Amino acid sequence: MSTRKLIRVEDVMKREFDLVDGLATVAEALKSMRHVNSRVLVVNKRHPDDEYGIVMLSDIAKKVLARDRSPARVNVYEVMSKPVLSVDPKMDIRYCARLFDRFGLSRAPVIDAGNVVGIVSYTDMVVRGMLKEWLEEHGEQ
Repeated sequence: MSTRKLIRVEDVMKREFDLVDGLATVAEALKSMRHVNSRVLVVNKRHPDDEYGIVMLSDIAKKVLARDRSPARVNVYEVMSKPVLSVDPKMDIRYCARLFDRFGLSRAPVIDAGNVVGIVSYTDMVVRGMLKEWLEEHGEQ
């Protein structure tokens, strides 16, 4: 039997992220961005029965920059993905990594009780989860 420590998404996720309105322009959204390291903007729900959206910086590069579109004339909703696959904060990072692989994700919002509480990525799972655990097991920091 494995004695591997269970590492949950909530242990490795980034708790700081940017929440934007889908009607904002890409320029406005980028200017308001405070957490560039998350590489993503979460698009807020318009009403309780709506779903969250997501815009990765790579989406902006592909759909605005590469097409020579003006970020001041493109709304976030034009480049976002919606609805998004989300993960539960209590999910084991091994299952989260499998979910990412199965659906071609690189990052996802973490949703608890209907609210976004963080963002998780492959990097978070490997560096803040797997690598940290390995270093602790081998007495390294």
